Amino acid sequence: MATEEVTKPPSLPSYPQLIINAIEALNDKNGSNKTAISNYIESKYGDLPGGHTSLLSHHLNRMKETGELLFWKNSYRKADPNAPPRRGRGRPPKPKVPLPPGAILGPARPRGRPPKDPNAPPRSPKPKVASGTGKPRGRPRKMARPEGGISGNSTTMMAATVRPRGRPPKAKASALTEGC
Repeated sequence: MATEEVTKPPSLPSYPQLIINAIEALNDKNGSNKTAISNYIESKYGDLPGGHTSLLSHHLNRMKETGELLFWKNSYRKADPNAPPRRGRGRPPKPKVPLPPGAILGPARPRGRPPKDPNAPPRSPKPKVASGTGKPRGRPRKMARPEGGISGNSTTMMAATVRPRGRPPKAKASALTEGC
């Protein structure tokens, strides 16, 4: 028994090769979706590893990022070698101007606000400029109430106009029944 050869299933090609073979065999003008690629690989090679769907997704994404495949409208196509590379979203970066040979770069500037120079002479404070209207800024101060009121007689004026602050108290029930 030890001398008998065990029949092994033929080894599968790499997943990127499987995917490219499936896309070429399906030959759809708009490309092939993930389900069609998976069904083709399963029908052609039969025994596949347990994590076939996750492996297929991983390799499809990686091939899409490297530019081997184009992903458009939920379909994968082989990238045309003559087509210009597709640009990402947003504004393209500015082209960097190469430095002339022999140029020496200084140290990079640190981030944030530079520290104050301790040896610098002290600056004189800025003189305040009048606003021109003659009024002070902001809300005016509260004025104290005059003691005597307008007429000068404080006792009659106080009794008639001075009310406590806030909401007036509710009328008591005994006062309501007496009036009727």
